[in-house]
Amino acid sequence: MSDAHTTTTTVDSPLLTMTRTTPTALWNDSADPAELSTAIGWGAVGATCNPVIALAAIRADQPRWEARIREIAAELPTASESEIGWKVVEEVSLEAAELLAPVFAEHGGRNGRLSMQTDPRLRRSATALADQAEYFASLAPNIIVKVPATSVGVEAIEDATYRGVNINVTVSFSVPQALATGEAIERGLRRREAEGLPVEGIGPVVTIMVGRLDDWLKEVVERDGLDVDPAHLEWAGVAAVKRAYTLFRERGLRARVLAAAYRNQLQWTELVGGDLVLSPPFAWQQKFQDSGIDPQPRIDVPVDPEIIASLERIEDFRRAYEPDGMTPEEFDDFGATRKTLRQFLGADEELDQLVRDVITPAP
Repeated sequence: MSDAHTTTTTVDSPLLTMTRTTPTALWNDSADPAELSTAIGWGAVGATCNPVIALAAIRADQPRWEARIREIAAELPTASESEIGWKVVEEVSLEAAELLAPVFAEHGGRNGRLSMQTDPRLRRSATALADQAEYFASLAPNIIVKVPATSVGVEAIEDATYRGVNINVTVSFSVPQALATGEAIERGLRRREAEGLPVEGIGPVVTIMVGRLDDWLKEVVERDGLDVDPAHLEWAGVAAVKRAYTLFRERGLRARVLAAAYRNQLQWTELVGGDLVLSPPFAWQQKFQDSGIDPQPRIDVPVDPEIIASLERIEDFRRAYEPDGMTPEEFDDFGATRKTLRQFLGADEELDQLVRDVITPAP
């Protein structure tokens, strides 16, 4: 297996080179204003927020947000801790959306969006998810809303798309999840078109959380005592994105594939060149900027068949890689899905606790 694609040359800005010379878009996996401003200078044309990211942004400027929490609590005297916390999440998100507004105007709505995530505590109700998605979309013209790729989420994604909401599929790690949600978006778009409703300016994306798939498979290998080359495990998420990207083009799905949750450099260098979105956390963007790598188009270069054969010894890789590897009902029990939902729910609980400590401090 050759590593020729990681050869470095003198490049002033690897990320700017990518965004200026290929159709690949860069989004920032953070809503922190300082990080986002820097990323925009590197060519970023989007950003994201979720319970974990929002909590990090609040803690990065905690005195300011604690003061705002007190103000919101006074303005909404009957609001719960959760309601106050989510008002803060809205404000964090809208600040980031404002930074992206010029990009949004320049790109006609396809980029320049800030992703807000639906409350994971609503995950059991498709109607509640679609209603919140519609509400979030009303907050600013350039909001795109995250809905999970679960059995309930697939239904909510179609409904919200039909209502005119730009969707960013989340809690998604596999080719079957990407296809099921991409097709749900298509159904929503076609319903709009059949009723003469506009679809211009709708720019949905379907995320595959590449690093979280890798993380889960590493756990499975350790748990089951499987003999798999550790280096091959770094390619699982890359392989899933490449396959999903190919299938989206073959099937004419209008949503773009988005790669997120980075764990290694391959998740950048191997995915450059296509009409898709790469959304690394800011720390990974900094590493890519400092790498000196000249990013070359490799999205259409297949993963080494030897690596795929090695990974296919893991049942959960086969489930994640094969287009029919899981049904929507099976998405909910996939290990990476459970772990990620629990992390998002945990961040919700931490945000509740932060609000509680501000409005009802310990004696």
